[in-house]
Amino acid sequence: MARDLIDMTPIESRDELVAWLAEGCRPVEEFRIGTEHEKLPFMLKGHAPVPYDCDRGICTILYGMRDLLGWEPIMEGSTIIGLADVTGGGAISLEPGGQFELSGAPLENIHQTSRELHAHLAQLREVSQPLGIGFAAVGMSPAWTRAETPVMPKGRYKIMSAYMPKVGKLGLDMMFRTCTVQANLDFSSEADMVKKLRVGIAWQPVATAMFANSPFTDGKPNGFLSFRAEIWRDTDPDRTGTLPFAFEPGMGFERYADYALDVPMYFVKRGSRYIDVAGTSFRDLLAGKHPKLPGERATLSDWVNHLSTAFPEVRLKRYLEMRGADNGPMDRICALPALWAGILYCQSALDEAWAMVKDWTAEEREKLRNDVPKLGLNAEIRSRKVRDLAREMLKLARAGLTQRMQLDIARRDETRYLDPLDAIVEANETPAEALLKLYDGPWKKSVDPVFDLLAY
Repeated sequence: MARDLIDMTPIESRDELVAWLAEGCRPVEEFRIGTEHEKLPFMLKGHAPVPYDCDRGICTILYGMRDLLGWEPIMEGSTIIGLADVTGGGAISLEPGGQFELSGAPLENIHQTSRELHAHLAQLREVSQPLGIGFAAVGMSPAWTRAETPVMPKGRYKIMSAYMPKVGKLGLDMMFRTCTVQANLDFSSEADMVKKLRVGIAWQPVATAMFANSPFTDGKPNGFLSFRAEIWRDTDPDRTGTLPFAFEPGMGFERYADYALDVPMYFVKRGSRYIDVAGTSFRDLLAGKHPKLPGERATLSDWVNHLSTAFPEVRLKRYLEMRGADNGPMDRICALPALWAGILYCQSALDEAWAMVKDWTAEEREKLRNDVPKLGLNAEIRSRKVRDLAREMLKLARAGLTQRMQLDIARRDETRYLDPLDAIVEANETPAEALLKLYDGPWKKSVDPVFDLLAY
C-alpha cells in the first residue's frame, strides 16, 4: 500500500463500515484489473542488499523516478517513501526490506498491464543501473540473512516489526524478505463478491504452486518450493489464512466487516504521526473507548488503513486482492492477472470453477494450502494432483479470456499471457524446481547466479 488514506470523517456505527465495503460494487462494464508486484533490489557488483541511502540507494531511485515520471512524492515527514501517479492511479511504494513495489493503475485488459509493466521496468532500469542497482524476480531474498537486510524508514513498519514476533515465528521474514505479485479485481454485487472470494480462496493454492519461486534462504535450499507461502503459515493467525467463515451461509460484506473488526490493530495515524496500538481492538476505537485514544472515535481513514493490515489469502477492500503468488519474471507477472481475470470476469468460467470446489471441506482446503509450499504441483486433494487442477484452472481461464475478446493491435486476445503457466504445468516443474536443478548442477551449490539469471 503506497499511501495511507487521509479522511478524518468520523464513523458513527458498524453499518458505515459495511457500507464502505459495499460501495465497491460496480457495473460489469466498469470492471478493471490492477496488478501489484514487488522486486528485490541488489547491487549489480557483488549482489549485496541495497540500503535506503539517499546518495546511492533506494532513496536515490525514488527521487530519480520522481524526476523521470513527474509523479507526486509520498513523504513521511522529510523522508520520501513512495510515489503516486495522481492522474493514472498507479503508485510506487517500499516494502519493509526495500522491496520495490509497483501498484499498477486500474486497467481494462492484460495488454495494458503488459505495457504498464514494460514501461515501469524500463524506467526503473534507466534510473537504477547508473547507480549500480538491479532488481531480481524472486519470491524471497535468496542469499541475505534477516540481519543483513536493510530496514526502510516507515513508521508503520517499525510498529509491525515490534509486534510480529509476539504472534508468529516468521512474520519478520514475511516483511523483510518476501516478494509477491498480486491481482486486484472487481465485483458487481454482494453475491458476486462472495462467489469470487470463495473461488479465489479455494483455488489459491493451485496458483501458488504454479508460481512457486522461493526455494532459497540464507544462501541455501530451504526445503520448500514456495517458502514465501510457508512463511505466511506462521506469521500471525489473527490476520492470515483461508477464512473458513467465508464459505458459511450468510457470508457477505457484513460478515467480512465483523472479521476485520476482530483483527487486532497495528496503528492509528494522526497527521503524519503513527500511534502504536498493536494488539488492541478496533471495536474499542469504534465505540470511542480505546485506552490509547481516550475520547476519540474511529475515522474512515482508520477503517481503510486497518483493512490493509489483514492478510488473508484473498483480501476484500472495495475490490478483491488475489495474494497467493511468488513474484517472478515479466511474463509471469502478466500471467497472474490473466489467470484470475479469465476465471473471475467470465460468468461461465466462474460458475464452473466454483462447481469444482464447492464441496471441499475447510479441512481439505487448509491441508492443500499447507502442502503446496513444499510439494508444489505434486500436492494432492481428494487423490487429485495439483498439476491436474492447474490444467483445469488454466483451461477455465483460457476460455474466459477468449470470451472477453480483448484484442491488442495485432488482433491477439489475452490468452497468450497464460502460455508461461501452460509450460510450467506441462513440464511438471515449478520455477523453484528449475532453480534447484541449476543449484545442484552448473551453479555448484551457489545461489549467487540467481541474481543475474532473474534480473529484470
